[in-house]
Amino acid sequence: MNMRPQPVGSVAAAPRLRRFVFVLLRDFTMLSFACALEPLRIANRMAGRRLYEWVLAGEGGESVTCSNGTVFKLDMDLEPLDRDDTILVCGGIDVHAASTRTVVNWLRREARRGVTIGGLCTAAHTLAKAGLLDGKRATIHWENQDSFSEEFENVTLTKSVFVIDGNRMTTAGGTASIDLMLKIIASDHGEDLANAVADQLIYSSIRTDQDTQRLSIPTRIGVRHPKLSRVIHMMEQAIEEPVSPASLAHEVGLSTRQLERLFRRYLDRSPKRYYMELRLQKARNLLMQTDMSVINVALACGFASPSHFSKCYRAHYGTTPYRERGTQGSPPMRLSI
Repeated sequence: MNMRPQPVGSVAAAPRLRRFVFVLLRDFTMLSFACALEPLRIANRMAGRRLYEWVLAGEGGESVTCSNGTVFKLDMDLEPLDRDDTILVCGGIDVHAASTRTVVNWLRREARRGVTIGGLCTAAHTLAKAGLLDGKRATIHWENQDSFSEEFENVTLTKSVFVIDGNRMTTAGGTASIDLMLKIIASDHGEDLANAVADQLIYSSIRTDQDTQRLSIPTRIGVRHPKLSRVIHMMEQAIEEPVSPASLAHEVGLSTRQLERLFRRYLDRSPKRYYMELRLQKARNLLMQTDMSVINVALACGFASPSHFSKCYRAHYGTTPYRERGTQGSPPMRLSI
């Protein structure tokens, strides 16, 4: 990649220089930030001229440390911007604490002035906390979807890799930033330039906002059985009000005994056990990522009483929900990437 690239001819002769303001929250994820920044740099290189520029901003305007410990020097504090700027807030671990009143109030002010604002990784939480996603479609990393849905009922949450809804943008984290930026580059300067950038990134499968962030159920569980996949999908969609194994079996044209054998054969557990594990996994996410009471967590995961919830939780995780919450302190929003 030392050869000087030929400018991509589809770019307009005198393009408008577009500036991105990357707002780096404390403990932001470097991967999603780098995957947003590098396509802009490569677009400039492939076009043979500056199409994009960027600055790093953050509370205090001095420096910020990302989740892997690397320290970034900031270019500016949270100052008034030009209306043509694009803000991309970069989130990561413990986004609740990083979404300070200063950050939220600044985002609200810039939104009132008509600035386009996006949230990368868990920063969708920051935008939602500022009220900038009310009535809009959005996405966030799959691990944080349960807690986000409980906290922000006015946001239409999707499982998409990225979402653009008017002048609001959100991504699921990780390499999803690449897909968003390629979409922006294509909209600004054409598909040829976006494809050239993707080629430089060795990014052969460009995803759209119609692509979902998680693997399909057959891929995830390592089993390609259509009826088993349908049952698991129904389970995942009915956590708050669990459906009986008999009803699930009936929906896919099986007897309860056939469904039992299917789960035993492929997943080495009963349908009831698998369903319980799904509900407890969601409960653990809510306990660790939200400030919901244990009683409300139990209800959200289909448990009729806190005592039954606590008994099942202890049997699976070796501790009670109350102790789990107590050891976490203020609930962080975690990521697995």
